[in-house]
Amino acid sequence: MPNAKITALGCYTPPRVLTNPDLEQLIDTTDQWILDHTGIRERHLAAPDVATSDLALAAARCLLDQHGVAAADLDAILVCTVTPDHLFPSTAGLVQHGLGATRAWGFDLLAGCAGFLYGLNVAAQLVATGSHQKVLVIGADTMSRIVDYQRSNCVLFGDGAGAMLVEPAADPDRGFGLLDFVGEVDGSGAAFLKQPAGGSRRPASQETLDRRLHFVHQDGARMLNYASAKLIGLSQLLLERNHLTVGDLALMIPNQSNQRMLQSVAAALGLPPERMMINIDRYGNTSGASVALATGDAVAEGRLKPGDLVLFAAAGGGFAAGASLWRWAF
Repeated sequence: MPNAKITALGCYTPPRVLTNPDLEQLIDTTDQWILDHTGIRERHLAAPDVATSDLALAAARCLLDQHGVAAADLDAILVCTVTPDHLFPSTAGLVQHGLGATRAWGFDLLAGCAGFLYGLNVAAQLVATGSHQKVLVIGADTMSRIVDYQRSNCVLFGDGAGAMLVEPAADPDRGFGLLDFVGEVDGSGAAFLKQPAGGSRRPASQETLDRRLHFVHQDGARMLNYASAKLIGLSQLLLERNHLTVGDLALMIPNQSNQRMLQSVAAALGLPPERMMINIDRYGNTSGASVALATGDAVAEGRLKPGDLVLFAAAGGGFAAGASLWRWAF
């Protein structure tokens, strides 16, 4: 079966920027406290009339335009998000229609910060079967819609979208593309990062609105401990079972949840700081978009080049976690 490689990338963040000094006007915090505890300086917010599908479409069009790919040639579209436009129809369907991708089918994938890595793996398996030639994977979230700007965790989140195209590797002998993937889910962590209301368990009501249960609720310390352990453990697992070491990695690209935590992960793995991609200062935590946005910046900065071994890793709500090794192709 053919190997699957990433052949194109496109990113988008909305133009409005919310800085730490802006947040000082909303809640009891300071620019220095946010910077010291999270590493975040600013985050992008979607306009009131902009939804997740709009961000996803912008990232997808960026990819198609920059890499000369026709929407009509897409076979499938996967949108990884926790903030879909609607519970149904799927956001993937809205993106398919907006792009005019007449041959593509698709669906939404919900796994929080790990969602984009899950989507990349699904896309790689579709390509590996030989049934699909071009699968578009989009991570997109408008976290500002489910963040309570009366609570301190509002400093963490931002909006954005990133897209990658997965295709068969034309030169499999050179080893480009997906090398390995591991995913985990642990429902015992459901209480520690969730949106309590809005689903079938607690449908919207006056009570859920009054109790502000449609926003993100989290146990920050519990989530940081979980994410740190999984980023380290899954990364070590992938390297060991592929007979690789940290020294073989050109770059590690994790989801962007906390700068200090990511720096401690790099230290625990023995990874030099310059080989841990961190851009949380510019975007905050964009959930499903995080890994793609970080990859886009890594490519733009010349930190990720053809032939490089890159490790993606993510952990977030649910609990959900994953990691994958790729030989970068462009």
